[in-house]
Amino acid sequence: MAKNGASGKGRIGAVKGRVQYHNPRTGLNVKANRTTGRFMDVKTSGGKFKGVTEK
Repeated sequence: MAKNGASGKGRIGAVKGRVQYHNPRTGLNVKANRTTGRFMDVKTSGGKFKGVTEK
């Protein structure tokens, strides 16, 4: 039977290479790639993305 490995600490600190912006028109946060500037995702449930630096 397969077993899961030892539980780790998970993510420590912010996700590298990502940044989030607040869109005042929609009131939602948008996640973007820091190097290319391309938008990656929109947080539709409201609030902020976990572990992503806010700009």
